[in-house]
Amino acid sequence: MPTYCYRGEDGEVMERVYPMGKAPKSFVKFAVKYVRDYHAESVAVPQPSCWPMEPCYSSGVHPEQAQELRDHFKKHGLNVQVNSNGDPIYESAAQRKRALACRGLHDRASYN
Repeated sequence: MPTYCYRGEDGEVMERVYPMGKAPKSFVKFAVKYVRDYHAESVAVPQPSCWPMEPCYSSGVHPEQAQELRDHFKKHGLNVQVNSNGDPIYESAAQRKRALACRGLHDRASYN
């Protein structure tokens, strides 16, 4: 569902989610009238980067094998952090792709 922006009489901008075409032109909340703000909806908001990625559980190893995985990455010239649980933490999509390839893994749903 799309997100719609509303500006209150006090200048506060509030986001609301409604089904397509069902957004009201205005509403009242706590005695403050909010009117739909088309300009706020059209302004591009920078999205935060997802890198470094959260620990990748799907390409992780058993905690007892964490050091072995660190050594494997180092041997192949990759500077990939591996946490104590054995999960790699990738810094970029390119690093993730190289790390998966050096281990013989392939993510069919994402990076070819």
